[in-house]
This record gives sequence, C-alpha cells and structure tokens, in this order.
Amino acid sequence: MLRRIPLLAIVVFAALAGPAAGAEDGPKKGKAPEHKQTQSKSYIMVDPIYTTIVADNRAAGMLMIGAGLDVPDAELRDEVDRSMPVLRDAYIRNLMTFTANMVRTDAQPDVAVIAERLQGVTDRALKRKGARVLLAQVAIRVTAKK
Repeated sequence: MLRRIPLLAIVVFAALAGPAAGAEDGPKKGKAPEHKQTQSKSYIMVDPIYTTIVADNRAAGMLMIGAGLDVPDAELRDEVDRSMPVLRDAYIRNLMTFTANMVRTDAQPDVAVIAERLQGVTDRALKRKGARVLLAQVAIRVTAKK
C-alpha cells in the first residue's frame, strides 16, 4: 500500500500538468510585442559609442557616449535609418579625435562640446539639418593602474 501512494501522486501530477503543457504548444495569436526605447516615432536610437582614453602611452580608460536622434521628418528618418552605418563611423572617428585631445581620466568631459560635435557630424553626413542629436549618457571608466 505504501508503494502505491507515490505512484498515485505521480499519476495525479501528470494528469494535472498535461493540459497546462499542451496549452503552451498551441498556435500563437499575433506576433510578439516589439521592444521600444520610447513612444516617439521620431526617435532613433544610436548604439553606444566607446573610445579609448590614452595617458602616458597606455590605455587609461574608456569614454562611453549614449545618444539618439530626434528626426520629425519621416523622409529624413528613412534616410537616417539607411545612413546609420555611415553616421556611426563618422561619430566614432570624430569622438576618437576628441578623446585623444580633450579627455582625461581626472575630469568629466564637456558634454556641450560633445553634443555640438555630434550635431555637426550629423548635419554634414546627412547634408542637411533636421536630425537633432540627443545625448542620453556620457561616462568615463578608468582602467586600474598596474
């Protein structure tokens, strides 16, 4: 009799779990919700940009820039989407020069200068104005000295 109780418990558990497992295998209704950074249709996120801070001929840290673009014009927004690889390349090149000349690990960089530089790069790359750079984050990570 004692051997039948665990067997009965397994059978009851399997009977209860059966319909729940089958319900998950059913057809999906609609597609999965899309993750959005914002509710604004005009916002385009730019992947974070990292550049190396050099001091005494060695890597002393990293500068990280998080930004996005506000592009109200739908036609220009399509152009920005297509041009994002070119824009990112221009941003990285410009910020590498800025980091090499202006950024030190003992002081926070001037975010207004960074925003102006990125805005200038954006306007030149797109050959017109209309995409506004929005800085989300500027951070420095200092590498430990060895």
